[in-house]
Amino acid sequence: MGIRDRPTSPHSPWQNGYAERLIGSIRRECLDHVVVFGERHLRHVLPSYMKYHNEIRTHLSLEKDAPVSRAVKLAGTILCRPVLGGLHHQYVRS
Repeated sequence: MGIRDRPTSPHSPWQNGYAERLIGSIRRECLDHVVVFGERHLRHVLPSYMKYHNEIRTHLSLEKDAPVSRAVKLAGTILCRPVLGGLHHQYVRS
């Protein structure tokens, strides 16, 4: 059939669907809504978003769980905690 494997070129994230999806999520969910005041501020914002994405944000492919699994409380008062300065919110039971 003439099909050949073509490995991803180094330093070419547009050729890697996983990297492209991650970069797009970071841009759409975080950086499009935050004014970055420099490299130092960006180095603060990105780890905060990474923590939100891995520990708080639900993922449909994980059956609405986060990559870092957490315990589910079934009773208690629901509290809203702002994440990334109120850009996103975490809802937890106390």
